[in-house]
Amino acid sequence: MGETFKRILVALPWILLALAIVIAGGPWFAGAVAAFGIIGLREFFTMAAKYRPLQPAAYLGLLGMIAAAYFGTAFNILLMMAVPFVLFFIFAAEREQRSAITGSIGITALGLFWIGIPLVHAVLLRDLPDHGGALLVDVLVGTFVVDTGAYAVGRMFGRHKLAPRLSPNKTIEGLIGGFVIGVLGVWCAGLYQDWLSGTDALILGAAVAATAPVGDLFESMVKRDLEVKDTGTLFGPHGGLLDRLDAVFFTVVAGYYVSIALVY
Repeated sequence: MGETFKRILVALPWILLALAIVIAGGPWFAGAVAAFGIIGLREFFTMAAKYRPLQPAAYLGLLGMIAAAYFGTAFNILLMMAVPFVLFFIFAAEREQRSAITGSIGITALGLFWIGIPLVHAVLLRDLPDHGGALLVDVLVGTFVVDTGAYAVGRMFGRHKLAPRLSPNKTIEGLIGGFVIGVLGVWCAGLYQDWLSGTDALILGAAVAATAPVGDLFESMVKRDLEVKDTGTLFGPHGGLLDRLDAVFFTVVAGYYVSIALVY
């Protein structure tokens, strides 16, 4: 429990920062999301440096996608998702050494869409009329509660490995505990939102709690393949930005579509 408490203490300042950014909304939120995206891409490309990713193309593509989400429509977002492939070609063609260029393009596209698509959905969710900010907070709180609950329950009661080849420390008991605690966390948040019924809060919580472990395991799979322990040092001994947002990259997408189905 001491380690769990330390994880919470490290996360608290960033949670407060995230809440402030969500509350501010507008260009402040979109700009912060773009900054987090650049940091996340930088971490990923540092891990995958041996593949020689086309970093400028990914950075430009990410900024274009987020700008389209904030200023434009779904059509503009789709357009900005296609533009990076042109950028991949331009930056790849300029290289003197084009050996393994397919791998460079592939790793660049993976980083851009793994990080960029969820951040686009974060902007879309925040910009939903009336309740977008509150729904995004629900998703973020639920994700944090799932992660913390799974870690605590796994440390105390974990006996059966969940996916030892991907993440040897995760357990089935932690998965179940995180799911239950996460659903209850979002449901409790819904008690203070009269426009979100208890049933809808439970459904949203279940979507967040079910997708959070998938995002966590996806990042674990990538890190294991790239033979790294942490994605960076932004959070000191608790890793980098991607280590903290791995679950959010999946929950914010699920949260957006569930919110559209239930509230709008």
